[in-house]
Amino acid sequence: MAEQAQYEELARQLSAVGAVKRDLGRILPHDCPAGSAAVLTLLGQYGDMRMSRLAELLAVDMSVTSRHVAHVADRGWIERSPDPADKRSRILHLTAAGRARLDELSRRTSQLLADRLSDWSDDEVGLLIQLMTRLRESFGDCRVAPQRPPHPYASAAEGVTDAHGVTELTTRTPA
Repeated sequence: MAEQAQYEELARQLSAVGAVKRDLGRILPHDCPAGSAAVLTLLGQYGDMRMSRLAELLAVDMSVTSRHVAHVADRGWIERSPDPADKRSRILHLTAAGRARLDELSRRTSQLLADRLSDWSDDEVGLLIQLMTRLRESFGDCRVAPQRPPHPYASAAEGVTDAHGVTELTTRTPA
């Protein structure tokens, strides 16, 4: 098992990954912000899905998902079709234009990574992929809040319990 100092350094390095993500965000086209890119990426990866599933994969509220979906639909990158199993729901799927936009995003991302990691060997890039995959797997499905006891200082008036039974401190007043 690693020592405490190693975990502290790992925490610092993971925080610094934010700079890498920001750099990747800068290469996005002006009409395709990160939320829209995420919608396209998930539809490209998982295929057609309901908006509720997309919200789950994005790990955001349905209202945020709706805004992202409206943005990409307005640009013709996705279509919303009635769900044959439930006419009140919509199935989201990529259009040809959406697939083309997703391909462009992938090319831009790959090119930036190739530029920034040009002095890395193939083995080093492969090792990074392997270790990041293992790290992500060690955390399980990060989209689902872990079950944990309420904060020790939370009272019923201070805390809000979410759908997963997790109590978080909040400044909101209970309804």
